[in-house]
Amino acid sequence: MPSPPPEPRHAARVAGSYLLPLLEAAAARGVPAAELERGAGLAAGALWPLPETLPADDYVRLLEVGARLAGDAHFGLHVGERFKLGTYSVYGLILLSCRDFGHAFEQTMRYEQLAHDLGRSALHTADGLARYTWHSHYDAGQRHLADSVFAGIRVFGNWLAGLTLPPAQLELSHAGAGPDGDAEYLRVLGALPRFGAPANVATFDAQLLAWPVPNADVSLYPVLQQHAEQLLALRARAGADIRVQVRGAIARKLAEGQVRLATIAEELKLSPRTLQRKLSEAGATFQQVLDQARFALAKDYLRQPGLSLVDIAFLLGYQEQSAFNHAFREWAGVNPGAYRERGIGTGGGTGTGAG
Repeated sequence: MPSPPPEPRHAARVAGSYLLPLLEAAAARGVPAAELERGAGLAAGALWPLPETLPADDYVRLLEVGARLAGDAHFGLHVGERFKLGTYSVYGLILLSCRDFGHAFEQTMRYEQLAHDLGRSALHTADGLARYTWHSHYDAGQRHLADSVFAGIRVFGNWLAGLTLPPAQLELSHAGAGPDGDAEYLRVLGALPRFGAPANVATFDAQLLAWPVPNADVSLYPVLQQHAEQLLALRARAGADIRVQVRGAIARKLAEGQVRLATIAEELKLSPRTLQRKLSEAGATFQQVLDQARFALAKDYLRQPGLSLVDIAFLLGYQEQSAFNHAFREWAGVNPGAYRERGIGTGGGTGTGAG
């Protein structure tokens, strides 16, 4: 049976600050932002001035485009080399307020989503070893993504420690850059990874987790943590809020006629373009939210014996009952008349017209 309209997930994003090292690495190799935009099929001005956020898929594509345009087989490593405190947004400041590296890893697992939606971190310790795993949201073919993440961890970790940390034993799921590229991996990461591994993993002595973070201002941690938690909450609500607003506006306008994006935007005092952008950032389209609103209302209306199917089609903004029948069948797998007769609503349909 077909599923009802799916609830959209929060759109995967990358913070503008996380994008900056990529732009810097490309510019250092003679590739300006405008050329990256053209190569990735982005609108002019999409990358500079630096956007607040960028879709994660665009960021991953930019890594590949940057490598190609720069002729740099190790572009990901060179992007990661430019990671700094500001790259990680508020989460970077939290790391600087951690008492030790174990605490820093805990905060990474909690707050890295404030910097990007490219993957998630996990840490496990056993038998005196710590095993850090980065679960990429992209396949192993995205070599520059994994390289940039681990190079960034290495460079920023050294900066946080105030010294060169002992190299970790590295395993990366991609195939590597070939034998000619080994020297650059050794230079940047401090060790040659084992390529083609089942996961992206760095294994190191668990005692490192107890190393203090020099110059850490631990007194700032409670304030920064509270701010980060507020940002997480806002981030979670942002996608839901616009969808709730649009659904409410749709419900109010449906019976007035066929609902269009422009009329809902006007109802919400937004331009159509702004409404589209906000929905896109929430991982939704206007049509998805419209379908979800109509499906929810249709099920409620079908529980009202006094409403005919013609009435319900009108209330949902359809000009013809046949259009409503077709849409409902797509959502529920059965015609609205059959849905009502089976007692999925209240049973005992009184609707007119074939269902």
